[in-house]
Amino acid sequence: MQHTNKGSRTATGGAIIHGAARRPRTIRTAAHALSACLLAACALAAPASAQQAPAAGQSPRIDAIRKAGELRVGVLQNAPWLIQDVSGKSAEAWSGPAWLLAKEYARQLGVTLTAVPVSHETKVPVLAANQVDMTISPLAETPERLKVVDFVLYSSTSVCLFGLAANPKLAAAKSVDDLNQPGITIAYFTGGAEEAWVKQRFPKARLRAVANSGATAPIEEIMAKRADAAPINRVPWVGLNRKVRGLTVFPAEANCQQSTEKASPVGLAIDKNQPEFLAWLRQVAGQMKPRLDADEMRIIEQSP
Repeated sequence: MQHTNKGSRTATGGAIIHGAARRPRTIRTAAHALSACLLAACALAAPASAQQAPAAGQSPRIDAIRKAGELRVGVLQNAPWLIQDVSGKSAEAWSGPAWLLAKEYARQLGVTLTAVPVSHETKVPVLAANQVDMTISPLAETPERLKVVDFVLYSSTSVCLFGLAANPKLAAAKSVDDLNQPGITIAYFTGGAEEAWVKQRFPKARLRAVANSGATAPIEEIMAKRADAAPINRVPWVGLNRKVRGLTVFPAEANCQQSTEKASPVGLAIDKNQPEFLAWLRQVAGQMKPRLDADEMRIIEQSP
């Protein structure tokens, strides 16, 4: 794939301040004093303003985006961060925290947001090939990927352990650490993403390997009481807990949505060696974190 230059367009705006009718001196003096107090209070209470995008000439990437009039983003569905609506019923084809963040980038740059479909095989290579400006299809940060791309992180994926709430072996457990004992049997899918982690995390527990049934977790082993606990990604756990009654989860705090077990940061990626572009992207993402978290939870709670 041929490389092209990573390297404008600026927009300015102003506000009109309307004058007020002339008032008596005493009223004007009081009004001026009140205005001064209000301005001082606002200055103390106002949050830090959003970091401005690098000016022309500071970031070749931003200069190129402005010149083209569009922000090209690689898209591939990965719930709950990026969701595609194939029904055509929504106003937008894409939604989720990753799309919200991309829309804000485009808004601040004053350009159009253009979705470029990518695959699992191409979502990283398209960056070096300059076929997109960023890949917003959510990517887990790994040492291998960090060698070729830079990340803007805004979420994470992690694992929970679940079992039957009525299981007396789990009644005394207060944390994931309490499951690492000889009396506890933990089931996992052979060849699954959690297999190596389970073996390392629970060396004292009895481990039960089962064939992958196509489910998100070995729920059959739990319901049949052949195992006391099993791992599940924190995202599908919410839906499973809603459909199957009588389950409990570890860690229990925030319904396991803040678990740090087998945690992996998640975010969007850009090509290497774009420090000004990267710093601005991270600044905007940090300011939007509450909105991104809320949208992620909205999608998780609505998942079947």
